[in-house]
Amino acid sequence: MALALTEEQQLLRDTATQFFQERVPIANLRKLRDTNDPAGFDRDVWKEMSNLGFAGILISEKYGGSDFGPVGLGLVLEQAGRTLAASPLISTVLLCGSAVQLAGSATQRQEILSAIAAGELIMALALEEGPHHNPAHIATRAVGEGSSFRISGRKTFVLDGHVADRLIVAARTSGNVNDKSGVTLFLVDPKAQGVKVTRTHMVDSRNAANVELDNVIVRADSVLGSVDGGNDVLEQVLDIARIGLSAEMLGLVQAVFDQTLDYLKERKQFGVTIGSFQALKHRAAVMFSEIELCRSVVLDGLSALEARRNDVPQAASLAKARLSDTARLVTNEGLQMHGGMGMTDQFDIGLYMKRARVAAATFGDANFHRDRYATLEGF
Repeated sequence: MALALTEEQQLLRDTATQFFQERVPIANLRKLRDTNDPAGFDRDVWKEMSNLGFAGILISEKYGGSDFGPVGLGLVLEQAGRTLAASPLISTVLLCGSAVQLAGSATQRQEILSAIAAGELIMALALEEGPHHNPAHIATRAVGEGSSFRISGRKTFVLDGHVADRLIVAARTSGNVNDKSGVTLFLVDPKAQGVKVTRTHMVDSRNAANVELDNVIVRADSVLGSVDGGNDVLEQVLDIARIGLSAEMLGLVQAVFDQTLDYLKERKQFGVTIGSFQALKHRAAVMFSEIELCRSVVLDGLSALEARRNDVPQAASLAKARLSDTARLVTNEGLQMHGGMGMTDQFDIGLYMKRARVAAATFGDANFHRDRYATLEGF
C-alpha cells in the first residue's frame, strides 16, 4: 500500500480543502440547523460540488463522471468531515451510486449515473428496519404479481430519504427474517402511491427519514440486479460506504484535534498556557497517535477498494471500528480540554461530538465491526 498521494490526488485534496473551507464552513451547518432548512443541505452548494466533479468521482466517464476512484472520493469526504459539511455524498454517491454501478442494467446505469454525476438526482438507500445496524434483518416483503411486485414494510434511518428523488428499497422476496439470502433491491419512486416518507431530526442536525411502504406496486424492470440477489450487492455497497464514512470521520477527528491544540496554546491558567501542562501534553500525544493510526487504516481501506482486493470486508470493518473508537476518544478529550466552555453552543466542539456519535452508529458501530472482523478471520 502506497502511503503517498499522487500529484493528481494531492490536487484534488487541495481543491476540496479550499472548497469546503470557503463555501461550506461549519457556519453553514449552524445556519441549516437554526433555520430548520427543509432540505437540510444547500442545493446551490451541491450543484457547485457536482460541477467540480465530486458527485462523479466514482462514476465512469461514459456516464459523465471522472472515474477518479475511491481514494479520490475519500480525500473529498475527509475534507467534508473537517467542516461537518452536509451533502448527499454518502447517500447518493457512496451508497446508491455504487449500488447502481454494481447491479444496474445498462439502461439503469445510463439514466441514473448520468443524473447523479450532473448533480440532478438525489437517491437514498432504504435498508435498516431496527434501532441498530443489522443488514440481514429485513422483514419488508415484496410479492411478485405477474410483471410487477407489491412491496409492504417499514424502513428507518434512511439517509436523505426525505429529499430523495429515487429510493433503493431492500425487500425480502424469499426466505425468513434474518436470512442472509432472499433479498431483492428495488428502485422506488418516493411519490408513488402507498409510499410515506417522514423526516426525522437527528442529534447531529443531519438528514434521515422513516419510510413506510403500503402495498406499493413496482414494475419488474425496477429490480436492481437479480431477484433474491440483493444481499451480495448490499454487502459490497455497505463496505464502500463504511470506508467512505471512515474517511469523513478522519477529517472530523483531525479538525477537533487541531481546534483543541489551538485552544491549549491560547487558554491560560496560573499565568501560563494550559498546553504547557505535562498531563495535557500526554493526552494530546495519545490523540495524535490514534489519529495517525486512523489515517493509515482509512487509506488502506480506500486502496483496497481501488485495487479490488479480496480483503475489502476486513479493511472496511477495521477502518470503521478504529474510527468509531477514535472519534469518541478525540471528541471527549477535546471537550474536556475546552473545559466548561466546550459545553456551550458558542464552541464548535459540541457539534463535532454529536456528529461523531451518529457517524459511529451508522453502518455498524465498533462492537459490530469487531465481531464481524473476527468472523471474517475465522476467530
